[in-house]
Amino acid sequence: MKKWLNTASPKPGSLLLPGVTLLLLLAVWEGLAHFSRLPAWLLPAPSRVGGALWQTKDLLWQHSLQTVAETLLGLLLAVAAGVLLATCMEWSHKLRQAVYPLLVVSQTIPIIAVAPLLLIWFGYGWLPKVLVVALVCFFPVTVNLADGYRSAEPDMIRLLAAMGATGGQIFRLVKLPAALPYFFSGLRIAGTYSVMGAVIGEWLGASQGLGIYMTRASQSYLTDRVFAAIAVITALSLAIFLLVEGLARLVMPWHYRAKDIL
Repeated sequence: MKKWLNTASPKPGSLLLPGVTLLLLLAVWEGLAHFSRLPAWLLPAPSRVGGALWQTKDLLWQHSLQTVAETLLGLLLAVAAGVLLATCMEWSHKLRQAVYPLLVVSQTIPIIAVAPLLLIWFGYGWLPKVLVVALVCFFPVTVNLADGYRSAEPDMIRLLAAMGATGGQIFRLVKLPAALPYFFSGLRIAGTYSVMGAVIGEWLGASQGLGIYMTRASQSYLTDRVFAAIAVITALSLAIFLLVEGLARLVMPWHYRAKDIL
């Protein structure tokens, strides 16, 4: 069982060094922007970005609500479809052989090339943005869960089969618990990608959202507002990651207890 106990996120104490590094980078950025005498529209200082973030907080909030709604809907759609397909592949070896390679090949297609087609097919409403998010998140959820099912201990499966357990009982008692850490590992990855997926969809056509906000700000050379939107996108991605982490701890506390023991 140790082979899948390493999928949990790092302990909070391990975030100290990255946090200090980030502060140092911001300090270097501030100094570079101040002493290089570059125009603010080209390289705004972090302090200027913070000011833009505060001044436009109400507008950013409105656009963020739209992006969050698209993100959550797309992520939920990806999870539902990914769980269904991964489970079907586990029950059907032929289906796995037919579909799994196509999943891998699909990742060679840039999502930025698919998004315009979705706009042509479904218009400029919510649906194409939600589908972009779903496409971005679908692969990590599906592949991680499918591999997680395969990580179940063969000896445990043979033991339960020898005791007369049905396929459903083996799935529930052995394969599903083994797959959960893999599933949440994929969900963490998907969660961090999801906000960017919504922003990509909004770049190509939207009336509201952080993507269109960034487009308008960059066209007006308001680079500080572009960086402010990037900061909000980063915060939203981190919030989703932490939400998934909290959900993982609720669903599989035994996994984290075993990790702490090891």
